[in-house]
Amino acid sequence: MGKWPNTSFSHRFLTLTVLSYISFTFVLSQLSRPSLSRPLFKSITAVDNIFLLTLSFTMALGCLASNFSQVPNFKNLVCFPRGTSPSGPLFFWAYIFYLSKIVEFIDTLLIILSGSMKRLSFIHGYHHSMVVIMCYICLESAQSSVPMVLVTNCVVHVVMYTYYLLCTLGMHPKWKKIVTDFQLVQFRLSFLIMAVVVFYHFTASGCSGILSWCFNGAFIVSLLYLFSTFMPRVTPPMPTSSRVTNN
Repeated sequence: MGKWPNTSFSHRFLTLTVLSYISFTFVLSQLSRPSLSRPLFKSITAVDNIFLLTLSFTMALGCLASNFSQVPNFKNLVCFPRGTSPSGPLFFWAYIFYLSKIVEFIDTLLIILSGSMKRLSFIHGYHHSMVVIMCYICLESAQSSVPMVLVTNCVVHVVMYTYYLLCTLGMHPKWKKIVTDFQLVQFRLSFLIMAVVVFYHFTASGCSGILSWCFNGAFIVSLLYLFSTFMPRVTPPMPTSSRVTNN
């Protein structure tokens, strides 16, 4: 693409990364695993949560600042003109967001190391692998919903990893259902944003990345279905946290 490092933003890198994640997850889940002491495991998990919490907070601020400084009006927050190039401050943060989804593969490793294999569900692996693909497609195509979706996603992840960190530290907050509700609200807000994109696309001169919008829509529908069907309403999806409190 010429605007991002070729080593980490290429079809080959994406394919190898996702296939490696799926392969290593399957292989490691079948092997005997080293037994980590509870204090060591909690320390590793706490560091992971702090890092992802800080990164999510930084990305949320960066995206907000880019939105306010780079986008002249509301329409441009949800509808980039056709031919928009994925460059500049906003897409820098979109690129960091894409890389952060790869970093979140650590969540799966922590589940495996914890020995709580029942938490290694299909929806967990599906979500982690498909989100990376979705982020790549959105970034490459300069998808119009990027400004709003990035901010809402990062804010939700700040809430999530705050909760997970508190659990890791043994504080057991009583608002875990709120984490689940936050995510469901995010899904529905994503649909609203995508509906606005479609409105502007067909009532104006078109929006950038409309084909990747279709991929986003299909993914969100599938994820919302899986999430609503298979995840208990009282339990948040557990990237890193509750696996510690239950070990």
